[in-house]
Amino acid sequence: LLISGYLSGTVINTFLLTVALSSPAASLEPYDLLYDSAVQAFYKGDYTNVVRYMEGALGSYKEVRRTKVRCRLRCQDQHPFDETFSDLRFADVVLRRAACMNTCIEEKIGTQSVHKVSEDVVQDFHRRIPYNYLQLAYQKLKQPDKAAAAAHTYFQANPEHVEMDQNLEQYKDLQGVEEEHFVDREARPHQRSFAAAVSLYEKGEHEGAIALFEEAVVEYYKADSECRALCQWPQRFEGHDYLRYRYSLHEVVSDHFTQVLHCEHECVRDLATRPGRLSPMENYLPLHYDYLQFAYFHVDRLEEALQCSLTYLLFHEGEESMTDNVDYYRETLAHDGKPREVRICCSRGMVGGGPLVYDDVQLVQNSAALNGTQRVLLDHVISEEECSDLRRLAHAVTMAGDGYRGRMSPHTPNEKFEGATVLKTLQYGYEGRVPMRSARLFYDISERARRVIESYFLLNATLHFSYTHLVCRTAITGQQDHRNDLSHPIHADNCLLDPEANECWKEAPAYTYRDYSALLYLNGDFEGGEFIFTEMDAKTVTASVKPLCGRMVGFSSGGENPHGVKAVTSGQRCAVALWFTLDPLFRELVNYYYQRGNDHFASRFILHSAVSDLASTSTRKMNCRSCSSSSPSIKSFYIF
Repeated sequence: LLISGYLSGTVINTFLLTVALSSPAASLEPYDLLYDSAVQAFYKGDYTNVVRYMEGALGSYKEVRRTKVRCRLRCQDQHPFDETFSDLRFADVVLRRAACMNTCIEEKIGTQSVHKVSEDVVQDFHRRIPYNYLQLAYQKLKQPDKAAAAAHTYFQANPEHVEMDQNLEQYKDLQGVEEEHFVDREARPHQRSFAAAVSLYEKGEHEGAIALFEEAVVEYYKADSECRALCQWPQRFEGHDYLRYRYSLHEVVSDHFTQVLHCEHECVRDLATRPGRLSPMENYLPLHYDYLQFAYFHVDRLEEALQCSLTYLLFHEGEESMTDNVDYYRETLAHDGKPREVRICCSRGMVGGGPLVYDDVQLVQNSAALNGTQRVLLDHVISEEECSDLRRLAHAVTMAGDGYRGRMSPHTPNEKFEGATVLKTLQYGYEGRVPMRSARLFYDISERARRVIESYFLLNATLHFSYTHLVCRTAITGQQDHRNDLSHPIHADNCLLDPEANECWKEAPAYTYRDYSALLYLNGDFEGGEFIFTEMDAKTVTASVKPLCGRMVGFSSGGENPHGVKAVTSGQRCAVALWFTLDPLFRELVNYYYQRGNDHFASRFILHSAVSDLASTSTRKMNCRSCSSSSPSIKSFYIF
């Protein structure tokens, strides 16, 4: 019974609600029907029933979630997978778990099909749309304290909503509304405790901060268990139509558990993302242990400080400053100590060291050898033949100023820059101006690079293409004497580098959504052109990489990795520059279609696209980021 949250007929809605509640097993009203009743009441100006139904919908939504989590965890404990594995044993455990969960859930909330709702309604609850209705209803009912709480809750997840911001300012001036009324009713316990702990820590109240940080850690692991439990349900299979094609049982099971695993990996990102934000907080879980070790140090509890420091190093092995702290604690305490048990050992921000996916790819230098963090140098990512094919492609499709808004020399007047995007290259291929095999090779090697970076850095979320650029830099004859500039000045890829302040500001016009970067080199027969990492001062070189065919340098895109390119003084230097994002909103569209093997949609996109450079696409998406998230949909609108 799949019911939209906005059924047009009150009669139909009442009938379905009656049927749902007529079953003897039913004990909980479906939240989509309650939501619809609240919206109907809102249109009639019946604000008492708006509150009644909307609060009921919110309660039902939370109870369904709680029940699923509890039943999943209970049944998982009752029917574990043991060490003896066989097809029959595996199937037996799966079936017993399924039967256990179905019985458990239906005892608590009634027939499960009644509680299946449309994706539109689910998204409305994720976006906290019900609180938008509630704040006006409470205002009409002369309950400003509850209106303020509803408005505040909504605004936390929709900070771009100007009218709600204005409403909140008005509530602050109303009689009977106090500061404590502005609460986030949907606040996640682990994030609430962490924010409060940071606040106390910054005030120097270390004992109080310790208690809250410890609470935040406990709440985090609890939230992680719940998030993973919610992954153990029917999954979407993008690109698969099981009604039209026949798959073997093992293929279906494999696809399902692959999707479950991906969902569980996404929990790490989800738990670190604050309401209304698209990107997670950097280094979120390890940061708890970093704060804790300093807080314990301030109150002279060095045993706990050592323990937390060692735990932090499980996430960032060999991190220099924390290693120094560990050495200090060990020397003072005269013993080594042990880290805490960490139930999640792979979070975004690890130093790397994951598999390289392809047999031929070789690790040359890791982060430690490159004197930094989140860095890697690899060889044999592509073959000599592929390098030659891509260079020939570059000579056929690259164009001066491409990718640089038409500027011939965007970084120095002493070199000529020519580039081509995936979109332009595929356009040329479909038009027959270059072999389609060569055009697809550009994408294929980009996908190879993406998979290697995603795997090596042990990311817990899908890495999407943000921008991909085939670019050649050519030294201009007669302009190389006494050069003292760089081919590409020192910079960071997702923030504005400020060497004087020793900071990197993550704000526009920087491409703040970029998370990882890679340069895949196509040749080494030129002079100069070394890739360099520097300190934040943009002067002190920490590592230098000489380009060679098939060599790739990969790194995280933030201020921890300032980098640039030394002057190309003779010849031509060609490479594929790749920027990746963990935020699907900023994925590169052509790569997105090809990543799913959908030539049809990719070709349609190319043939109907009015843009010749996906950089402009990314820019538009960046500029419309706030407007798209605040625009009303067909079934959801803003009250003010």
